[in-house]
This record gives sequence, C-alpha cells and structure tokens, in this order.
Amino acid sequence: MATLLMRLQGPMQSWGTTSRFDERDTQLEPSKSGVIGLICAALGRDRSEPIDDLAALRMGVRIDREGVPMRDYQTATGVMAATGKVDLGRTVVSPRYFLADAVFLVGLEGDRALLDQIAAALHKPVWPLALGRKSFVPSKPVPLPNSVSELSLLEALSTWPKLCGDAEPSTHRMVMEDPGEGAIRLDQPVAPFSNRRFGPRFVRSAHISLGAQHAPDPSFA
Repeated sequence: MATLLMRLQGPMQSWGTTSRFDERDTQLEPSKSGVIGLICAALGRDRSEPIDDLAALRMGVRIDREGVPMRDYQTATGVMAATGKVDLGRTVVSPRYFLADAVFLVGLEGDRALLDQIAAALHKPVWPLALGRKSFVPSKPVPLPNSVSELSLLEALSTWPKLCGDAEPSTHRMVMEDPGEGAIRLDQPVAPFSNRRFGPRFVRSAHISLGAQHAPDPSFA
C-alpha cells in the first residue's frame, strides 16, 4: 500500500453530503465523494464512467486550518411547480453553505500505480479542479511535491509539515476512514456519478500536535 497527499486550500470550499431540494449543506472537512469528483476531473473521467477503483481508496483528512462556516444565497426563476409545469413567474431562494479560508491535507491510501496516475493527473488536469463547487477554485496548487510515498495513511498525514501557519506546535484535528466503526458519513460513491448513488462509510476522529519535535501518536476515538 502507498499514500497520496493533496492540498485543498481556497477562500471558499463546499463539501455537501445531505443536500436536499433548495438548501445545500457542507461538512466541516472534504467529503469522499467530493474528493473523488476532483480526481475524476483531473483524470478526465466522464460522470458516466465507473469509479470503483477510486472509491476503494481509503481516505483521511488533516485539518490544518478549520474553515469558518458561512452562508450565501442564490436565486432561480422558471422552476418546476408542483403541477409538473414550469412557472416562469416563480423565484426560488436557495441557501448555500460553505467554508471560508479552510486548509486541508487529504490523503488517499491504496495501489501505488493508481496513486501515481492520479498524482500525474493533478499536475496536468484534463478539466479544471474545484473545491466542491465549480466556482470554488483552489488558491494554491492541489498537488504536493513527492506526494506519493510508501508510508501508511496515518503516518503520511502525521508527518507531513504544516501547510499554513508558523512552526510553533499546534493541535489539529484528523478524520480517518475506518473499515468497521465510527461516525457514519453518507458520501461513499457506489455507482458512477451520473447515477447519484452514495452509501455509508465510517470515520474516526483524533487530534495531533504539529510542529513539535516529538509529536504524540493520535489516538482515534
């Protein structure tokens, strides 16, 4: 097994997993479906193409800077009414939540050949990369230098230098995918994105000290 690390940093990010109707939510860290969607854009995979190999990768996230949850609004006219007809005189307001100024170190663990392919695609993406929405673009490059290693997912996330801030020790939250227990996230793709089908996965959280000479091993709850 190998691990690929990516930097997701931008003024606005949105990682929704439970959006319904007009309201769009966001999690406090990147969703697995959103990260795989970003990788599909880099690889040039169409929404109708299989993503089983990408969905099988194990994901972890280190939160180097927590985002500030915020909300904006969008409006749409000419929407479908309950009668099944388009109402040209109707305007719908859609609340949309996002994270401001967040910085995430995302790791994917799996087959080395696949991770090398993804890393190369991130440097020369087929389609533009976005942080959850097409209009939310990264402020710094997503690919990191020498980002694929033989380290485990936990080791890679625990030892990579901080992506922002000074060198003083600081405590950061980590969220790791777990095969059998933890909090449930409904962001595991189980079919091509065109089918919009997602299943549950488990994640566990912990805290780690970065910038310290002898950082303690994170203990996942």
